[in-house]
Amino acid sequence: MNITAFRPRFIRYLEPVADVFIRFGITPNQISLLALVAGIACAYLFFQRQFLQGSLALILSAIFDLVDGSVARKTNAHSDFGAVFDWIVDKYVDALVLLGLGLSGIAIISRFLAVPPYTDFACVAFAIIGSLMNTFIKPVVYAEIGYREKKEGKIDDPLEGIGFFGRPETFLVLILGGITGFIWLSVIIIAVCTNLSAIQRIIYLYQTLS
Repeated sequence: MNITAFRPRFIRYLEPVADVFIRFGITPNQISLLALVAGIACAYLFFQRQFLQGSLALILSAIFDLVDGSVARKTNAHSDFGAVFDWIVDKYVDALVLLGLGLSGIAIISRFLAVPPYTDFACVAFAIIGSLMNTFIKPVVYAEIGYREKKEGKIDDPLEGIGFFGRPETFLVLILGGITGFIWLSVIIIAVCTNLSAIQRIIYLYQTLS
C-alpha cells in the first residue's frame, strides 16, 4: 500500500482546478510543461537554500502533475505522446529537485560524522538513483512483459500498488522537510526508502514471474 492508492481522492478535490484550465483552453501537455517549470523553480530555490519557497514550488508541480490527467480525461485528449511526455517530465523533476539539494551544499551525513563534504552529495546521489530506479522498474516491465491495457490514459498494472515509498511519498517528505527545516533528514529518508521500495518491487517481480 502507498499514497498512490489514494490518487483518485486527491484528483477529485482538484477537479475545479482542471475545469479552470479547460476553460482557458490549456492542453494536458501544456500543463505537464508547467509542472516541469515549477519543478525547475523548486530545484533552483533548493540550490539557493530557500527551502520553504522551494517546497511551495514543489507543491505547485505536484498539483500540475495531477491536473493534467484530469484535463485529458475531461476533454478526451489522451494520447500516446502525452503519456510518454508525462513520464519524462516526472523524471526530470525528480532528478532536478534532488540535484538542487545536492548542489546546495547542505550538511547531511557530515553533520554527524567527520566525513568529507562529498559524502553529503553521495547521499543525494543515492536518493536520486533510488527515486529513478523505483520508477524505472515499471516501464521495463511494460516493455518485457507486455502490459498494454490502459485505464484513463495510464497503463493498468499490479506494480502500481507495490512498493511502500514512491514518487508521492518522496514529494511529501521533501515538502515537509522544506517547511520544517529538516530537509537534510528528508534526503536520508528518501535515499533509504526509495531503494528499499525498489528492492520490494524486484522481490515481487521475482515471486510472480519466476
